[in-house]
Amino acid sequence: MFTISKKFSFDSSHSLNLPTTHKCSNIHGHTYCAEFIFSRDSLDKDGFVIDFCKLDIVKDFINNELDHRHLNSVHWLEATTSEVIAKSLFDKFTIVFPQLCAVRISETPTTWAEYSSSVVRN
Repeated sequence: MFTISKKFSFDSSHSLNLPTTHKCSNIHGHTYCAEFIFSRDSLDKDGFVIDFCKLDIVKDFINNELDHRHLNSVHWLEATTSEVIAKSLFDKFTIVFPQLCAVRISETPTTWAEYSSSVVRN
């Protein structure tokens, strides 16, 4: 199995629907890292899992839809937890990139949430 990943960062704010005593119920921000992980059991004709140049579409989408936004106002997010962001991005891009096997979202350097598929595609 061959695996590659590409990281994208974006700065956004959000608040979570938690009791007011929880610090994350207040509006706050993060420098998020979105890591897209791609796998194939064989390489394409050029020797790639996927050409990194093809991932500019992901960068553009993140810059236009998530960077410097209040995530609670992003209409296609059902919630603003890292788990939901990871699944939402996975669902949007697995159609474009069948090699996509996981999306990992980090709010801090020491935490992450991941949504993945167990399906391996060629």
